[in-house]
Amino acid sequence: MTLTAPETKIVNQRRVACDGGEGGLGHPRVWLQIPLKEGYVECPYCDCKYVYGEDADAT
Repeated sequence: MTLTAPETKIVNQRRVACDGGEGGLGHPRVWLQIPLKEGYVECPYCDCKYVYGEDADAT
């Protein structure tokens, strides 16, 4: 059995919502804050990694 790596999403906001993205098979929606220092946050339910885009401040 092989395990797939958690999904990584590039975002342009420091506050993101994650619900597992699989409709009824997902998880409760949680709001996550991307810290300035780390630049990313991982969902505690599905391990999806949200990375703050480097060019997000330019927009």
